[in-house]
Amino acid sequence: MPSKRKEVGAIGEKLAADFLKKHSYKIIQRNFRCRGGEIDIIAQHNDCMVFVEVRTKRGSGFGTPEESVSFFKREKLVSLADTYLQSCNNLPPNWRIDVIAVELTSDNRVSRLEHIENAVR
Repeated sequence: MPSKRKEVGAIGEKLAADFLKKHSYKIIQRNFRCRGGEIDIIAQHNDCMVFVEVRTKRGSGFGTPEESVSFFKREKLVSLADTYLQSCNNLPPNWRIDVIAVELTSDNRVSRLEHIENAVR
């Protein structure tokens, strides 16, 4: 049986992917895994590859979802994006890393969904 944390994360990732599609992003891949870790969503928006870290939580205790993206996690995301870019051909020239913060109510309804572009520089 999946953990509550995994369940909440999966809900958040689906909501984030739906949000991106609604805003003209083309989803290239979800849950890209390599030796270094995982990128939740890889998308393309105009001439830009967008690597998206989705952070989801229920309730407002212990800070916001986006505050949970630590310095270490940001460094790891840059490394993962670089790994992906090196493994593919014919990619757009530009890329960035975004964060989508999702807050859910106790019954899994969205209380907040925020897309932070260029969250990791």
